[in-house]
Amino acid sequence: MKIENQNNYSSAILLLLIAIVSIQFSGSLAKTLFQTHDVLVVATMRLGIGAAILAIVGRLWTINWNNIQWKTIITYGIALSGMNALFYMSLKYLPLGIAVSFEFIGPLAVALFHAKQKFDFIWVGLAILGMCLLFPFNKGQLSFDVVGIAYALGAGACWACYILSGQKDAGISGTHTACLGMFIGTLVVLPFALNSGSFTHAFEAKSLGYFFLLAVLASALPYALEIIVLKRIPPLVFGTLTSLEPAVAAISGFIFLHESLLVSQWFALSTIIIASIGCTCSTHFAKLNLERKMRKKQKQLEQQFKKDKKKGS
Repeated sequence: MKIENQNNYSSAILLLLIAIVSIQFSGSLAKTLFQTHDVLVVATMRLGIGAAILAIVGRLWTINWNNIQWKTIITYGIALSGMNALFYMSLKYLPLGIAVSFEFIGPLAVALFHAKQKFDFIWVGLAILGMCLLFPFNKGQLSFDVVGIAYALGAGACWACYILSGQKDAGISGTHTACLGMFIGTLVVLPFALNSGSFTHAFEAKSLGYFFLLAVLASALPYALEIIVLKRIPPLVFGTLTSLEPAVAAISGFIFLHESLLVSQWFALSTIIIASIGCTCSTHFAKLNLERKMRKKQKQLEQQFKKDKKKGS
């Protein structure tokens, strides 16, 4: 039994790493598509095709439409559209690894807001240090870097909203929530994509193939794998491994886009990763400590109840 559990744990780690690689390598594919398609067209096609895939896989037609909390779904969809569109806009100006690092500030801020351990200021300091080291890269390109950083931070803010809205009860399953959120996100970005004047080229056979691959790598595959993984590994391990995403993004950018980073930028990226891992651990142990205190208090109340009962008898 122990061997079986160990195998399940090991396979879950492998699946999560595949999901992380899939998401970050999709960023390289998206950036390649920017050469022939408008950024917002790419974002729209990713969301739209991803929603269609999830609709089929998750059997959208089985939804109980009366149970849907539309306010939550719409908020989730708007956050999702902003997260994708703004991140892709940032890739026009920044290397993939740097863009992901700035975007990562969003979920890191959410985690730090909820973590109340006495050493949390260390993770805040590391995150701020990482941002300072990343900005700017080259004084001759300062205006471009500032624009890219603004887009990436905007994507991070949307990511934070995405996390918070995703935690609310939408009245339906997680798969259906993601599917409807993507459909709404598509509708939000679609008018801007249509305004680009190049939307019709996205439906050429070759382009559709690339967009389908992008949707699978960026949405369908990692989402399906993460559903499996979350049932097999603790949240601490999940959060720690996903903290490696900026590094995987940088490696993906180096392999596929020939984007090389300076030593200072690798150091900055590392500080953000360490801050994220530290925050994950801090939140996890804070939760364990709270649960331990609650169990202790419950035990004390039970003992007091027994004493009072004996006195009464």
